[in-house]
Amino acid sequence: MTRTVWYPGHMARGLRKLRELSEKLDLLVEVRDARAPGLTGSPFSEQVSRFRPVWIVLSKKDLAVDEATERWLSFFREKGSRAWALDLRRGNLDPLMRAALRMRPVHRELRLAVIGIPNVGKSMLLNDMIGKNSAPVGGIPGITRGVSWYKGKGCLIVDSPGIVDPKSHREVHRRLAWLGSSKSDVIGGYESLGEGLVEFLGGSSMLDRALEAWGMERKEETASATLERIGSRLGCLVRGGEVNMDLAGRRFIESFSTGKLGRFTLEEPGELQPWEEEP
Repeated sequence: MTRTVWYPGHMARGLRKLRELSEKLDLLVEVRDARAPGLTGSPFSEQVSRFRPVWIVLSKKDLAVDEATERWLSFFREKGSRAWALDLRRGNLDPLMRAALRMRPVHRELRLAVIGIPNVGKSMLLNDMIGKNSAPVGGIPGITRGVSWYKGKGCLIVDSPGIVDPKSHREVHRRLAWLGSSKSDVIGGYESLGEGLVEFLGGSSMLDRALEAWGMERKEETASATLERIGSRLGCLVRGGEVNMDLAGRRFIESFSTGKLGRFTLEEPGELQPWEEEP
C-alpha cells in the first residue's frame, strides 16, 4: 500500500525533546520556505508560540516571487510575529541577530532554537548564526537527526531535526514533496507526484513558465501526457523509446524544487486550501 505521509521515528523523538527544552528557551526562530510559507509551517511553532516568542525566517526568497513574499511578510507581522525573508546562501543575518541579542538576559547568554520542517534551510541558518559549518547541511530531508546545542556570539542555539505534521492532510505532504521537504519515493511515487504538480501548475500561468524553461509549450492534454513530453524532452527513455514516467516525474520535481524552472509562489496569505473547510 502506498504511503501518503513521511514521518520517520527520529522526527517523533526530536519533537519530544524540543517540547522538553522549550521552557528553557528565550526565543524560537522558525524557518519556512518562501514559496509556501503556510504549508511549510512547523507543527511545533503554534504550540510553543503561546508561551515563547516565535520569529519567522522565509528562506529561499530567491526562488519565490518577490511581491508574494512581501505580502507574506506583512501577513505575519500583522499577526504579531517578527519576520524576515532571506537568501541564506548569501547570509546577511545582521538585522536578525541584532534583534535577537536585544532579548538576551543580563545574567546569561540568549537561548534560542532553530525549528522547521525538513529541507527549508534550518542548518544553513544555524551555520550562519554560529559562523562555522558545525551542523550537517544537505538536500536530503531529515539529515539532522538529533537535538544539539551550538555556541554562537552571545547565544546558545539548539538545532533540531526537521519535523512534519503526520496528522496533516495527504495533499499537504504531496505539496511538500514538490518543494523537496518530504520524500517523493516514500509518500506516493514520482510519477503520481509529477502529474499532481503538472495539474497544480496548470491551473494558472505557472505551468507555461515552467515549460518555457525547457523550450516547451502548454498543450490541451492530460497531466500524464504533459509529464510524458517532459520526460521525452529530458531523455528519460527506456528500450523501445518509451518514457520512464517515474524518472520523468523525479526530474520534473527536482528541477522545480531546486529553482531550475524559475521563481514560483504556491500560495497566498489567508488563502483557503481545497482540503480545508470554511470557518
